[in-house]
Amino acid sequence: MPLPIQRVEMTGSAQALAQQDRLICAIKKAVANAIGGGAGQSVATAVAFDEPLPAAYTVHVTPGQDCTWWISARTTTGFTVNLAPRLAANTLAAGTFDVTVFA
Repeated sequence: MPLPIQRVEMTGSAQALAQQDRLICAIKKAVANAIGGGAGQSVATAVAFDEPLPAAYTVHVTPGQDCTWWISARTTTGFTVNLAPRLAANTLAAGTFDVTVFA
């Protein structure tokens, strides 16, 4: 059930929202990621949403392990979260991450 937002203020340096009359927020918790293939290797996980996302949106990822992340293959139906170990000698463990999308 969507919660109504009465007022959102954007600072003068912020980019405009996808829709000027609302803030869109989508959350996926505990998205599973596969184990890394070896030291320093990244893992890609597709994240899809049932409802379409706007053409422009921001993604924040909270990984459950010591790693860096970036987004690729961004579409209105989802995107790919890429995880890589922060240290090249480490291997990613099978685990989960949380995703928050703002538009």
